[in-house]
Amino acid sequence: MKIRMLGAHNLESRDTRSSTLLIDSILALDAGALTSTLTFEEQLALKAVLITHHHYDHIKDLVMLGATFYNNERQIHIYAPLAVYEAVRYLLQYPGKLYIDFLGKPEGDPTFKFTVVQPLKPFTVEQYEILAVPVSHSVPAVGYQVADTNGKKLFYTGDTGPGLDECWQHISPDLLVIENTASDRYIRVAREVKHMSPGLLKEELISFRKIKGYLPRIVTTHHFPHEGEEEERRVELEQLARELDASITIGNEGLELEL
Repeated sequence: MKIRMLGAHNLESRDTRSSTLLIDSILALDAGALTSTLTFEEQLALKAVLITHHHYDHIKDLVMLGATFYNNERQIHIYAPLAVYEAVRYLLQYPGKLYIDFLGKPEGDPTFKFTVVQPLKPFTVEQYEILAVPVSHSVPAVGYQVADTNGKKLFYTGDTGPGLDECWQHISPDLLVIENTASDRYIRVAREVKHMSPGLLKEELISFRKIKGYLPRIVTTHHFPHEGEEEERRVELEQLARELDASITIGNEGLELEL
């Protein structure tokens, strides 16, 4: 399994993109940085997109991705919780017609083949076994465990805050890609809005090891791209890795990983 981090931040600029992963060039997790990072050829190579929740930074590139597929008379599969489907439907079927309705056009064979996922019910996409697992966020959200034919497993949390004990019960990843928005200077706010800081991540990783008996390789994402904030977070995450004797990598745009 080859993993490419297309976006690793919570704000977008020339140098930063919204959290998005690309697996083996054909499967995307979230859609914050698909059309802004991929060529048309790479976009059309996608077989499916899995969306964690309906916050705009995680769905925003779906519309322009739809345009690429629509204009090439192709179809793309979208898998997501019901709240995401409702948000995308509202966006595309808004009475003012903001853009083409890829859920309904072309008639009879729409550009978006949308499947509503059911948490904790495994399903197959291409050669991957997928499990959507609820996570703790300010809106209904799931993370995705993706297992390949060699049995290698990735779990991507999407946006989440503390309180993942139940989630950990259902997964056994080799690689955990987990959000870490803030430094511990903002730990109180992070807890309130259900995001992570290194201190909150520490609690969740201790819980993971207690429940599962090990710690997987860890990569962080969804970083707030403020210079001082990023340096504080880097120092705190490096300290956390030492304290837990864990492998923690701070994710960035263009990072490539392999399982």
